[in-house]
Amino acid sequence: MKKPLKFMLVSCFLALLFILAACGNSNATKEADAKTDNTSAESDIPEKKFKLAHITPTDHMWHKAAEKFNEELKARSNGKMELEIYPTSQLGTEADMVQQVEAGSLDFAFITAAYLSARTPEMAAWFAPYTFKNLQEASDASSTDIAREILGKIEGTGLKGLDYLFAGQRAMVFKSKEVKKASDLAGLKMRVTPSPPLQLFYKEAGAAPEGLPLPEVYSALQTGVIDGMDMDLDATITNKYSEVAKYVAVTNHMVWPSIIVTNEKMFNGLSEDVQKIINDSLQAAIAYAVETRSGQEEEFKKELASQGMTVYELGADVFKEQIQAFDDEYSAKSDLIKKFIEEFRK
Repeated sequence: MKKPLKFMLVSCFLALLFILAACGNSNATKEADAKTDNTSAESDIPEKKFKLAHITPTDHMWHKAAEKFNEELKARSNGKMELEIYPTSQLGTEADMVQQVEAGSLDFAFITAAYLSARTPEMAAWFAPYTFKNLQEASDASSTDIAREILGKIEGTGLKGLDYLFAGQRAMVFKSKEVKKASDLAGLKMRVTPSPPLQLFYKEAGAAPEGLPLPEVYSALQTGVIDGMDMDLDATITNKYSEVAKYVAVTNHMVWPSIIVTNEKMFNGLSEDVQKIINDSLQAAIAYAVETRSGQEEEFKKELASQGMTVYELGADVFKEQIQAFDDEYSAKSDLIKKFIEEFRK
């Protein structure tokens, strides 16, 4: 009886060792497979230096967003992908940059929705006067179906719109006249981005819109070529306009999105993993820009006042006729614009 019992115990012990060894091999295999999968995923990420351009100075929020995009891109790709950033219109005007993106010599650009509205009419929806109370409301609207539909209208010319990036809401800067009512704009030469919806707003008030590239605005104000301009507070500070202009009317009459554009063929040719890294990096940069810029409004007003400018508020009641004129014209042009206005101006 003792021998069979001893034999059974030994057999059980050996069987247990076999099972443990098998489990160990299985876990080792799983770990090896996981390691192989991770290595494979990392190897799918190309080593790539993308080129990105925009029109603003390096201390403007859009440039800071570009830097954040680059930081996130490098982190999420384990250092394999990064951006070479060209600020301050180094690669030319917005028209030049759009052509470069279409040709594939430039990978990404921040192009103002104002410029794009001349070729993608639905973009005019974003310039419906007094539609959003603040930047966060506009940013929230940019993720809605109607905003994505407008974004999709860019495609078809070699461009692909990836998302919206916001700067501060628009203000009015004047060289030497304090404008307190819409009729005070009559006869003033105002630098306005050459975009039909923006120009309509000022024409309805009797102003003469002048389309000038951003690098030319300072000297145009200084020499009296223009009497004022449509601008955000951020750019008013970064471009040192307080040196050549005296008044800032904080109207917040329009939001100011740029569109993050890329070459459609190039982007669609990237793997899904790489596209996800780019999109996730962009989302982080967009969130950073909105959160940071939203908290700077009062700071910027104080800064401009400390530089000698007279800073004052003008509300929507001052521009009732201009609001109505915009709604009538652009709602008739596009059901999408009409829907946008009805959805967001509350």
